[in-house]
This record gives sequence, structure tokens and C-alpha cells, in this order.
Amino acid sequence: MSLIDNARAVRENAHAPYSKFKVGAALTATSGTVYVGCNVENVAYPEGTCAEAGAIAAMVAGGDTAIAEIAVIADSPKPVSPCGGCRQKIAEFAQGDVKVTLATTDGVVHETTVAALLPGSFDADYMSRV
Repeated sequence: MSLIDNARAVRENAHAPYSKFKVGAALTATSGTVYVGCNVENVAYPEGTCAEAGAIAAMVAGGDTAIAEIAVIADSPKPVSPCGGCRQKIAEFAQGDVKVTLATTDGVVHETTVAALLPGSFDADYMSRV
């Protein structure tokens, strides 16, 4: 099963009663293990969880700490892109050259990298004096 297939499957589990915008994410950790996540909305809108954050949380809970590749899918007119917060979360666990696949449920795919999604990301180097 491809990462997009995994993301497509978990997307169906999304809890999106307010926006109706279901998102699925799947990532492969550097260990080779695949982790998935879907968006989970809350009536207190800002308290929801994005699909990418869910997949990353599952990865960390599973004992892995590095992303080798990630994919995100939604029923949208163009390939869905992670929000700013999720871009930073992805950058926390992935090198800049890590492949990011963004897709629609209609089969439109855009491949990019973590560095292209978040140029000039805030990283641990900024904390070197602490």
C-alpha cells in the first residue's frame, strides 16, 4: 500500500462534522514503519488536530523520531497543503530534502520537499545558546 493509499484510507476516519473537510496523512519513519493520522475537529474550532499532527504524534508514540517521507490527501480542487503549524511540526522531524506528496481524492498529485514547504524554518540551531 502506498503512502497516498494509507492517507486515503485513514481520511475516512476523520472527525470533521463542522467543516466536512476530511484530511488524511501518512508518513514513513526512517525505521520503515508507516504511521497515519486524520483531522479531528472540536466544537471549539481552534482545539482540533490536523491529520499531519496526528500522524506525527502516532510516530512519536510508536518510538520513532524521524520522517523519511510524508503524504497528505483531501477532497480539494488542488493538492492539499499542510498549514503553517504542521509545516513546522513536519520540519521538526524531517530533513529538508524529505519528499512530501500532496494529493486530491481525484488523483491530482504534487510532489515537493520539506524545505520547499518551509524555507528558513525555525530549527534547533536557533536554540544553540540556551
